[in-house]
Amino acid sequence: MSATNLPLIGLAAEQKSQQVTDWAARIGWVVGLVLFVALLYWLMRQGWKWRGTLQGDLPELPQPPEHSGEPLLSATGRYHGSTSAGQWLDRIVAHGLGTRSRAELTLTEHGLDVVRPAAQDFFVPTEQLRGARLDTGIAGKVLTEGGLLVVTWEHGGRRLDSGFRFDHSADQAGWVEKINAMCGDNGVAAMQQHKEGA
Repeated sequence: MSATNLPLIGLAAEQKSQQVTDWAARIGWVVGLVLFVALLYWLMRQGWKWRGTLQGDLPELPQPPEHSGEPLLSATGRYHGSTSAGQWLDRIVAHGLGTRSRAELTLTEHGLDVVRPAAQDFFVPTEQLRGARLDTGIAGKVLTEGGLLVVTWEHGGRRLDSGFRFDHSADQAGWVEKINAMCGDNGVAAMQQHKEGA
């Protein structure tokens, strides 16, 4: 046997001696990981349901009147959620208020109409509006300074904050002025309370 054949024989022997992949162990790890992710998802879903149960005393959301009047302002954007007023991490999930979605907002003399194509619509009558402000975050969503329109309103004896981000965010400042003007003293009080709590 020539010397030139020896390296080839050694290489063939080396290839034969390579460790075989343990597919059973790999499949076991993948299945374990999938089960772990499924368990986390289930726990999150149970927590969401539990929070909804705790908020079961919140009455059904108001619906807009048949004749809501001429629009004072209108905008499109995203609804980022609602929380207990002044507590930006205490998410309200009852009646679909915890579901983020696209939104179409219309402000009339009768109140704020929020139409959400992928979630439950709601209406805030003027007498339940408590003010508006520009803020940085709500319900775990953080944006740049003044990037979020937060509307404070009262429903079922609770004061709530609802956060919106308009497609044209420059329009949000005008909404703050208009809503606070409609709220009168309530708007001033809500702004003052927020500044003291900040």
